[in-house]
Amino acid sequence: MTHRERYIRCLTGQDVDRPPYWLLWSPWKTTRERWIREGMPNVENHRDLFDTDPRPTVVPVKYGPYPNLERILKEDAEFVVHFDSWGVKRRDFKHGESMSEFIEFPVKNRNDWEVFRDMYLDPGHPGRFPQGWEETCDRYASDGIPVHIGYYPDVGLFGCLRWLLGDEDMLIGFYTMPDLIRDILGHLTNLWLTLFERVVSKTRVDILHMFEDLCGRQGPLLSPAMWQDFFAPHYRRLSEFAVKHSIPLFSVDTDGNPYELIEPMTNTGVNYMWPFEVAAGCDVNEVRRRHPKLALMGGIDKRVLAEGREAIDNELKRIRPVVLSGRYIPETDHSIPDNVSWDNYRYFADGLRKLAGKE
Repeated sequence: MTHRERYIRCLTGQDVDRPPYWLLWSPWKTTRERWIREGMPNVENHRDLFDTDPRPTVVPVKYGPYPNLERILKEDAEFVVHFDSWGVKRRDFKHGESMSEFIEFPVKNRNDWEVFRDMYLDPGHPGRFPQGWEETCDRYASDGIPVHIGYYPDVGLFGCLRWLLGDEDMLIGFYTMPDLIRDILGHLTNLWLTLFERVVSKTRVDILHMFEDLCGRQGPLLSPAMWQDFFAPHYRRLSEFAVKHSIPLFSVDTDGNPYELIEPMTNTGVNYMWPFEVAAGCDVNEVRRRHPKLALMGGIDKRVLAEGREAIDNELKRIRPVVLSGRYIPETDHSIPDNVSWDNYRYFADGLRKLAGKE
């Protein structure tokens, strides 16, 4: 069985030998530095030390703003102020893991949007498809590796609307400038579908992925009714594209607790969600009971990895029922923080490998 076959068969509920074993989430930079101090070989990819399966790979197309907007504005010993790939002005701490300070967003009104759209979101720009991308896709296919379109931070309706407007202006804008928001969402969907059409004309695709991050610990940042009004029509277009081109998985990544949005999303064609953060009140066993046909990934509490072997054993035991239920890839619920020792992580990785059935 190829890695692609295992991945698709697992998440679509078909007979399969075992779920994929990926160790998907990376350590923080400070976590990696700690692990090296504690004896981890200084390899580029820590997964190479654990004989993991190849993860799905992204078709190398530029789905976000192009030409490139990234630029450093100011830098000192502690901080760097820069424009990111979406033109968001950020201030980042250089010596630890923290959220950016978001200073300014590129769109404040319709004129800003129209200028940004015309300059950076033209689907016809020839630089969006790098030289040799088709040969790269052919290699993925011949190697039996799952292929997906869409990725963080460039394909996600809520996620990219946030990059353009900022959280506060976006959420208020649903009430104060709904027509502008509808225009933005429509153009983003058109942009991606135009690029996706060219991709699927040249290679097989297994997953259409949306980065969203539209939930917190308290639940969604907008009501299910508002999601239905603003986002569902575009999700249906994306889902219709996936069905038309025999793409078996339509995936959404959102941190926080998405329970209130699972049914609205699945009603538009989403059939795979992750990472179900435990700290936000998520339990993949409960999600499986409520949504038996929804493919899941994540749901292992990353915080437990800092607590020692007994806690790790108990956490792996806790998620065993959903592993046995199928349509699930066992993974942590986000990146690995720096209170996790290298010894604990190795113990977890070995336990997860055994739980996944990879010998």
